[in-house]
Amino acid sequence: MTDDHDAAGAMNFIFEAGVLKRANRTGWWFAGVKHPESIAEHSFRTALIGMMLAAMEGADPARVSMLCTLHDTQETRITDIPHIAKRYLTAEPNTAVTADQVAACPPAVADVITAAVAEYEAGETLEAVVARDADKLECLVQAVEYRHQGIDNVQRWIDSSRASLKTDSAHRLADAALSGQPLAWLTPPPQE
Repeated sequence: MTDDHDAAGAMNFIFEAGVLKRANRTGWWFAGVKHPESIAEHSFRTALIGMMLAAMEGADPARVSMLCTLHDTQETRITDIPHIAKRYLTAEPNTAVTADQVAACPPAVADVITAAVAEYEAGETLEAVVARDADKLECLVQAVEYRHQGIDNVQRWIDSSRASLKTDSAHRLADAALSGQPLAWLTPPPQE
């Protein structure tokens, strides 16, 4: 393969990932959110939370951020299937979708991406556990924000997300989210 062919294959994945900026998370519609966050917005904050959780839990922050960034990239092809729909639909495993997505990428790129998705899906390393906690914690935080915006039908997302958390740090952050105010950061601390 030529370098130009490799670059074109990598660019195809980059273009495809850009679709996630326009694709909304579907589950929030059931709660009454008219304009829910996009998959890319969710993934961005998941990566940020993952980096922080990794530092708190002694995991590799860069690796966790990468796992978080890639954890929903398959949704360009299979969409964000809400939990209720999973009773009736069967999608290909994320690892298979990812393999198709990166098939035209340079081998080094494809290997990095497929290994990260496989690690996240297996959920066996500390980094994968932390990344999964970041995904659930981001959903909980988003539910708290929606509740503060007047959407009152979000408790099921809070409860299911909280029940899925594994690490002590994620539980502490969940407690802080549930007792905090999403816009408290706008008020500067008092001057001493």
